[in-house]
Amino acid sequence: MKIRAFQLHCNFSELSQNKPRPDWFNREKIFDLFISTLDERVDYTAFHDSGNGEIEDHFLSNKNVKKISQKGGNGAQAFLNLLNHVVEQNYSDDDIIYFLEDDYLHKPEWIDILLEGFEYIEADYYTLYDHPDKYWPEIWSKIPSYILTTPSSHWRTVTSTTNTYACKFKTLKKHFNIHTQHCDLIAKWVKDHDKFTHLWNIGSNLVSSLPGYSTHVETGMLSPTINWEKILNEE
Repeated sequence: MKIRAFQLHCNFSELSQNKPRPDWFNREKIFDLFISTLDERVDYTAFHDSGNGEIEDHFLSNKNVKKISQKGGNGAQAFLNLLNHVVEQNYSDDDIIYFLEDDYLHKPEWIDILLEGFEYIEADYYTLYDHPDKYWPEIWSKIPSYILTTPSSHWRTVTSTTNTYACKFKTLKKHFNIHTQHCDLIAKWVKDHDKFTHLWNIGSNLVSSLPGYSTHVETGMLSPTINWEKILNEE
């Protein structure tokens, strides 16, 4: 299986500018680490939103990766542009599409674990982010989940995740209208929780690795049990 990774980038985001970040947060360093983990199993594309600044003024301009730049101007339009681009490609139905945001840090083994999930678990959607809200009893005490295993990891069924997730190309095409529906052009962001809840309610499913092999780098939102600062700063 081929992983086709598409990472959204922009020069400025109103949604993320005021998010609390650990003092070690560095978007370019997170990018460099991610790129260093790639091998022949991954086809990577940096998808840049030029709505708030040209790509020439972004650190991507100095990186030797495949780049596409389109004008969006906000998170919802940028992701809608990306969805339209991906679905127009002539990929194999079983190719893995991995959408990821630019503030997600990955463990070096993430490719092995993601491929393992697809090989051993029959799910529609997969995430490597072990979201801390899954441990909030006021939310999850009444939602059943199942623990699954693959040779190297545990996985848990969850009803929602963020907009960093993976699925097969045929799944994306099947649910394309749902993905576009939750790109809220008025609110200017992708309503990811609502999207995955919608998918869950129509019988789709989603699994999350335990522990996380990626994390959203936001204070209070890191995948638990992992020293993410050490991962970022290891030589």
